[in-house]
Amino acid sequence: MSKGNKVTVSPDEILVGAMGQLGHSFKAPAVLARALIHRSAATSDTTSYERLEFLGDRVLGLAVAEILYRRFPTEAEGSLARRHTALVRKEALARVADAVQLGRFITMSKGEEDAGGRENPAILADVCEAVLGALYLDGGLAPAKAFIERHWSAIMEEAAAPPKDAKTALQEWAQQRGKPLPVYETVGSEGPDHSPVFTIQVSVQGLAPARATGTSKRAAAQLAAQTLLDKALAEKAKR
Repeated sequence: MSKGNKVTVSPDEILVGAMGQLGHSFKAPAVLARALIHRSAATSDTTSYERLEFLGDRVLGLAVAEILYRRFPTEAEGSLARRHTALVRKEALARVADAVQLGRFITMSKGEEDAGGRENPAILADVCEAVLGALYLDGGLAPAKAFIERHWSAIMEEAAAPPKDAKTALQEWAQQRGKPLPVYETVGSEGPDHSPVFTIQVSVQGLAPARATGTSKRAAAQLAAQTLLDKALAEKAKR
């Protein structure tokens, strides 16, 4: 339906579109609807996707672990763990969410939308986890796992060898040059208790420190390490 020059889409049409992108027809569409409600649009009568996000995180972890166990039958636990870490990161979730265009189905406040919320990688990653939780509640592990296998396969295939996490790679870079180990510091923490944002700074002798934020200290530290490593490698390339 249109109003003036603006096209409006009904909630039902949004859900039908989302189901088409997900490849699953929900028996309980309300579960999917909840997975698409950002906290900026939550009211006393509706809840945001955060509880489903919590569930989806666990579903993703289990499904990816099983897929890796079957796909790489000769790899040791450490190699599988590094692959697993790379595949459940927020970056991977945001990439999948972008591929299936989840951003256009999210219910959020006008202020959040005007601030770029539909393209915000952190929001996209959270919604992707919530959708996995919704798929699990609606149909069990099978539809959630099918979605993961379909959309994570390309990411799995990009790395022939198990990836090194950024902290390990930065540590090895420093050790190879006879430098002390990287030093990580928590320099900031903000946001509500249920959704904190941490700022971590990493320092390596001879390099300007790098900072990054994340929804966990571990995630922020990984991003900070990757930022500093990228800078170090870029400086080397210029020489």
